[in-house]
Amino acid sequence: MVDKKTDGAVVTPTGLRKGLTNYGDTGFSLFLRKAFIKGAGYTDDALDRTIVGIINTGSGFNPCHGNAPQLIEAVKRGVMLAGGLAIDFPTISIGESFSSPTSMYLRNLMSMDTEEMICAQPMDAVVLIGGCDKTVPAQLMGAASANIPTVQLITGSMLTGGHRGVRVGACTDCRRYWGQYRGQEIDEAEIVEVNSRLVASVGTCSVMGTASTMACIGEALGIVLPGGATPPAVTSDRMRIAELTGKQAVEMARTGLTPDKILTPKAFENALRVLLAIGGSTNGIVHLTAIAGRMGYDVDLEAFDRMSRDTPVLVDLKPSGQHYMEDLHRAGGLQTVLRELRPLLHLDALTVTGRTLGEELDDVPAFTQEVVRSVNDPIYPVGGIAFLRGSLAPEGAIIKQSAADATLMEHEGRAVVFENSEDLALRLDDPDLDVNADDILVLKNIGPIGAPGMPEAGYLPIPKKLARAGVKDMVRISDGRMSGTAAGTIVLHVTPEAALGGPLALVQSGDKIRLSVSQRSIDLLVADEELKRRRAALVLPTPQNAERGYRKLFFEQITQADKGCDFKFLRPPTMHGRIPTTPHD
Repeated sequence: MVDKKTDGAVVTPTGLRKGLTNYGDTGFSLFLRKAFIKGAGYTDDALDRTIVGIINTGSGFNPCHGNAPQLIEAVKRGVMLAGGLAIDFPTISIGESFSSPTSMYLRNLMSMDTEEMICAQPMDAVVLIGGCDKTVPAQLMGAASANIPTVQLITGSMLTGGHRGVRVGACTDCRRYWGQYRGQEIDEAEIVEVNSRLVASVGTCSVMGTASTMACIGEALGIVLPGGATPPAVTSDRMRIAELTGKQAVEMARTGLTPDKILTPKAFENALRVLLAIGGSTNGIVHLTAIAGRMGYDVDLEAFDRMSRDTPVLVDLKPSGQHYMEDLHRAGGLQTVLRELRPLLHLDALTVTGRTLGEELDDVPAFTQEVVRSVNDPIYPVGGIAFLRGSLAPEGAIIKQSAADATLMEHEGRAVVFENSEDLALRLDDPDLDVNADDILVLKNIGPIGAPGMPEAGYLPIPKKLARAGVKDMVRISDGRMSGTAAGTIVLHVTPEAALGGPLALVQSGDKIRLSVSQRSIDLLVADEELKRRRAALVLPTPQNAERGYRKLFFEQITQADKGCDFKFLRPPTMHGRIPTTPHD
């Protein structure tokens, strides 16, 4: 639909004239649209302005987005100050600990909701409000496909609390205290007490979990305002970022700054570099791969691993360090990290401000702080994530080496196998389980299809009898994911997954497995003839309740972890290439 000027020139419609409902009469369509929206009290003057849509993902089931009403008001204020009209609208909201079977199962659905609502409704630009683990990637996937001027607004991290004189925050400390409870180091009364101390306010996890990782990745991509990744949810800094986001959205609508101009190969390479340097969540690579896929780029995980070898971890945050997100914010936020990484970044990558990353970093002051290390004094000498390949994972697996036990990263041990999550729950804490501290725990069938939805069950608990004996870590292997707040020597995203008949499906208890992070290998030490025999007898699990609806679509379209677990039909029909490919500036 286009408007015709009196001189014969053709222009793209804007504001309320965009995407008119089809009644067979475009004049009537606009007339009817204006009549109905005037019922909300708008004047013609208001309705003739640049329209900025604001995606409202507030939900009573999502405390990570508990500040959404305040953020919406601040964005509206910014839009108004810039002369635009802000209209908010709802989409799906995914709360990590409230989504069954897992929030990852719903990420692609949320991306579809985001894309279609952006395209269906008249707006010149859109502000995405998200924070919880899967919401930011879902929104960026959808917005990348919709490709109208977009700014991501992060909800922000929660504040830390205190328990018996110890500073605590979700969710690394959640896992630490639960591990102590399982190991009988603390009693029932204390675990109940600490449950009320771990989450001190609304907002996302206060450590470098998936939510914080995606916030930082968004800023590294240039799709979040500079300085917008780290302000905690309940601070005035967060509200000011929201107001500035609204103002910038109006400016982007006027200049036509769309995601395809920002989410470029150089931007993705910067984001991959930042993922490594912050000790980010292993989920970050899955989500970044999915977002890049929407823009037509596959992520070369072996090239990513080469990048990892010369990118040190600089951020001293749990679970790879000691601090929390509010400390990183006081230390200058991600801008401090980017300044330290400057020689390794593409400084000509464009940001939502219309300026390049290099131009933005020119304005970043240097000052003394203790959270972000220099490249000469890193918290970990190489990137936080390593890519593995071998006979157990022909298409790859990953490990968060910055949060692993150095003594276990070169390890050969006997497999103790659990066929699925139900088998794990039934037998893990059985006193008669044949398991020792040097064994390797293997969990099958928690991949994208096997679970379904690739749950964060890869962080297998230490068997109770070993936990009570003081065992803190073991090598654990699965085709699933783990929370970015977790730590341990844990191999994840084994591809192909067991449910597709990958080698993981053939592992039996007693088999020997060799892990070598230095050699980037993960191998099943079983003779080929024996594996052939097992494969001939293998019966793959059949998806349950997949005859209709979203579940049917999920099983038909889901890709493996190396493709971001996106739906095949949501990726472009033609891919442009692989990243990372080019040297930094």
